[in-house]
Amino acid sequence: MSITIYGIKNCDTMKKAFRWLDENGVSYDFHDYKKQGIDTAILKKAIDAHGWDTVINRRGTTWRQLPDDVKNNMDAAGALNTANKNPSIIKRPLLAKDDEMHIGFQEDAYKKIFT
Repeated sequence: MSITIYGIKNCDTMKKAFRWLDENGVSYDFHDYKKQGIDTAILKKAIDAHGWDTVINRRGTTWRQLPDDVKNNMDAAGALNTANKNPSIIKRPLLAKDDEMHIGFQEDAYKKIFT
């Protein structure tokens, strides 16, 4: 089983996910957007599976700071381009387990993923 968690180390939601994974003995690799950039293929896979509007955080500061024309014309390609420039806009964590893509952290969801 291959598990990689993508995100930003200092994010509170990421910390909750790390804690849960560690407490439940789940081995994983961490991909830090700030240090390693985004993995375009993984992000595209997440967008294909869940839609750009689920993968992109439209509640955060990064989204609000985008020009209106970018926000109003957002699509899958635009989401990839925007995330490449602003990795903070991606909902966290993005968890890749084998071929499955999971977005966000909820303890009940993680229990189902890993049991």
